[in-house]
Amino acid sequence: MGADHPDDLEPGRLLFAKECRFTAGAMTLEALPPPGLPEVAFAGRSNVGKSSLVNALTGRKTLAKVSATPGRTQQINFFDLGGRLVLVDLPGYGYSKAGKAKAALWTRTAQLFLKGRPTLRRVLLLVDARHGPNAHDRAAMDRFDEAAVNFQVVLTKADKAAPGPLRRLAVSLAKELKGHLAAHPEILVTSAAEGTGIPALRAALAALAD
Repeated sequence: MGADHPDDLEPGRLLFAKECRFTAGAMTLEALPPPGLPEVAFAGRSNVGKSSLVNALTGRKTLAKVSATPGRTQQINFFDLGGRLVLVDLPGYGYSKAGKAKAALWTRTAQLFLKGRPTLRRVLLLVDARHGPNAHDRAAMDRFDEAAVNFQVVLTKADKAAPGPLRRLAVSLAKELKGHLAAHPEILVTSAAEGTGIPALRAALAALAD
């Protein structure tokens, strides 16, 4: 069966049909909740669509705050999904209106979280499908390699990208990821606005919850 076969997608549908609730927010290492359930973190440049993707996955429009202003997420937010998986919304990198000192604090907290969290199963590295990875994204990939943190690239806002350039981006990214030891080989293409790729991503995360 292929990745889009209904039987393959059903575990993801069942998992994300469960209640998802905000459980904690942390700006310092000391404030992080203790490790427990398997965790999946969402990382990416500011305004790449992390909160929109979390909302699309869970089917809740206001679970994660969405803003057109880059740098809105200013802490690490934890969401419990049905007592089986924790979704972790990380602050966006590359931009902040909160000031350099505050931005440096939560950036360091996010880095320490990624490096030392025993229950972290995977980081989803969100990349804007219209532009491809930038210097900040590539620096993040290098950090994941150094910390031996498994990561998977998820292209966002696919509805705003032309089909031809999108295909070429996916091919070039797949080649680039072969040079990263911590990278998961499969690239997922999503659109929170249209629901593209959401069932497949749910299924991938359900496999990590087991």
